[in-house]
Amino acid sequence: MSAQTNRLKKRLAAIPKAVKQAVQPALIQSGNELADRMRALAPEDTGALKESITATPPGGTTPPYSQPGGSRTAGETQVLVTAGNDDVRYPALVEYGHNTPEGGHVPAHPYFWPAFRLSKKRITNRIKRAVRKAVREAK
Repeated sequence: MSAQTNRLKKRLAAIPKAVKQAVQPALIQSGNELADRMRALAPEDTGALKESITATPPGGTTPPYSQPGGSRTAGETQVLVTAGNDDVRYPALVEYGHNTPEGGHVPAHPYFWPAFRLSKKRITNRIKRAVRKAVREAK
């Protein structure tokens, strides 16, 4: 093989590791930003709902009974933003509204998905920039 081919193979082999390392700070920053926005949009109650919103970093485990998905371990290129825990098991009821046993209706107070939609473009762009930079700098 030529020296040029060897350099190319070495550079391509370095990209995945470099990308994973470079993207983690962008993921963590984005997760924390999304969690902050969700807290800002969450309705005022006892404060328990807002306090239950967390951003779980890569390798971390989400709280039991959190929404969506319950207890999960984040992958090396994931940050999981959840609402709820052992004590706060009602985030979906707040987000989507619900009927009461007495026949009444509690209206929805969306905070989770509106925050996601407001943040999605910014988060996506931040992660793309981190990936592009890592690919450029991989040697």
